[in-house]
Amino acid sequence: MAEAQLFGLQDEFTCSLCLDTLTDPVTILCGHSFCLKCLTDCWDQSQKYSCPQCRHTFTKRPELNRNTLLNEVIKKLKKMTISSPPQNYACHGDVECDFCTGKKFRAVKSCLTCMASYCQTHLQPHYEGDALKHHKLVDPDRNLKEKLCEKHLKSLEIFCKTDDSCICLMCVVTGHKNHEMVEMETEREEKQKQLGVTLSDIKRGLEEREKTLKETRRAMEEMKMSVVREVEENEKSFTALMRCIEEAHRKLTERIREQEKREMEKAEEVMEQLEKEIEELKRKEAELKELSETKDHLHFLQTFSSRCVLTADGDSLSFTVTADFSSEDLRKELSGLTKSLEKISQWDIMTRTPPAHEAPVFTLQLPEPQSRDDFLKYFCPLTLDINTAHRWLRLSERNQKVTRERTEAKYPAHPDRFDCYAQVLCREAQTGTRCYWEMECSGHFMTIGVACKGLRRKGGSVECILGNNDKSWCLLWSHSKYSVCHNNQETEISAPYSPRIGVYLDWPAGSLSFYSVSNTMTLLHRFNTSFTDPLYPGFCLYLKSSVTICHLTACDH
Repeated sequence: MAEAQLFGLQDEFTCSLCLDTLTDPVTILCGHSFCLKCLTDCWDQSQKYSCPQCRHTFTKRPELNRNTLLNEVIKKLKKMTISSPPQNYACHGDVECDFCTGKKFRAVKSCLTCMASYCQTHLQPHYEGDALKHHKLVDPDRNLKEKLCEKHLKSLEIFCKTDDSCICLMCVVTGHKNHEMVEMETEREEKQKQLGVTLSDIKRGLEEREKTLKETRRAMEEMKMSVVREVEENEKSFTALMRCIEEAHRKLTERIREQEKREMEKAEEVMEQLEKEIEELKRKEAELKELSETKDHLHFLQTFSSRCVLTADGDSLSFTVTADFSSEDLRKELSGLTKSLEKISQWDIMTRTPPAHEAPVFTLQLPEPQSRDDFLKYFCPLTLDINTAHRWLRLSERNQKVTRERTEAKYPAHPDRFDCYAQVLCREAQTGTRCYWEMECSGHFMTIGVACKGLRRKGGSVECILGNNDKSWCLLWSHSKYSVCHNNQETEISAPYSPRIGVYLDWPAGSLSFYSVSNTMTLLHRFNTSFTDPLYPGFCLYLKSSVTICHLTACDH
């Protein structure tokens, strides 16, 4: 132990001149020690003899003699330094040795029995002494107090599973009787397994979120590119439109000006002619007045016939100047163009969420139609597909009417044909746009809807029925009431019966609406979703029921 204390005083045997361990140490009268060579060189270069450390001055140069005792101590210290492993002084954040005096070394172990930390030198007794060999050594720990039981001040060595806490041996006897207890190492192994599972879940969550983040960033980049392309295309379209409007405005103004010029030239010719005729008539009027006032009967009679004859000038007075250049047809065309531009300015940006591997699709969402005329602008003709019709169904009127019969038709076998339920689809696929169609219905039981091409056709599973799966949406009329159905989820609707039903599909916006059509359009129900596949209008009929697809134009009211 004395050697350990001496080892801790290593910094006290340093020469203040060379800053190294003293060599041939000499001690002067003021009590400070230096290397013999260092102090001799210092005084050889100066005419004053003073202590380099405290500046004590001597009248004459002192005789320097080696400090034998100090020299022996330094030799022993150097031997200890060579035989001892290298050590470092404790820095910020290190655990300090509890037994070092002065400047402390960094601890290499902590003893849970002694509740103290030791540097390499002070730890040696734990390896050499029999009494300390069985102490429990751990890596340096600055929180040794936390490993003590607050109640008994004993080392925490047992884990109580009942109370989920670490306890000391005294706690086992005094307060945890009949509790389930295990060694802390055993509990650590179990908790380590749980920790491994949690880390796996965290890793999986990180991977999923990093993947989602990567996909989101990619989608954002694609969105930015899409926006740039869309803005450029719109810029080109509107630039061309403005150029076209400016050109039409220029040409129309030129034509009006040219017409004005022609009319002005004609009018000026007429005005010039009229001025000549007025001048001639005034001259004629003066001559006739003069003739009427003459007293000479012979002269009056001789000149009367020649002077009273007027020239035929009636044609020059029939010209009419066009004063009104307005055009009602032009006003109507410009008004229609203005309304179209106003509608475009009301469009909204809509995002359709695609599958995970695709980027979002951004489209312009047009305002919802209001009047029936607005809906008829999106009318699309439909034709029933006989290859899908069940054999109980009869198609007529150029495959635009379907009726449920009691007897089966002899349709040839086809992979698209419904073989169990009396259903039929149309041939026209609706995708990527807006469309509207109407039906005249007759009977007490029928279904009107749309379905993806992947709708099951074969077998008696209810998933083959319109509305009973995730691939179809429909409106049902049954037992004198309406209901809507999708993915086998049926919702009843309170609305009066109408034989004419309108269906409006806004595929880009993911909107499917059913309307009761009479003098007005009455919304029955609207599905809002995200369509990814083309949709086919379809029908399901019961006995004595029929549906006729209407042929519509914008003039139908």
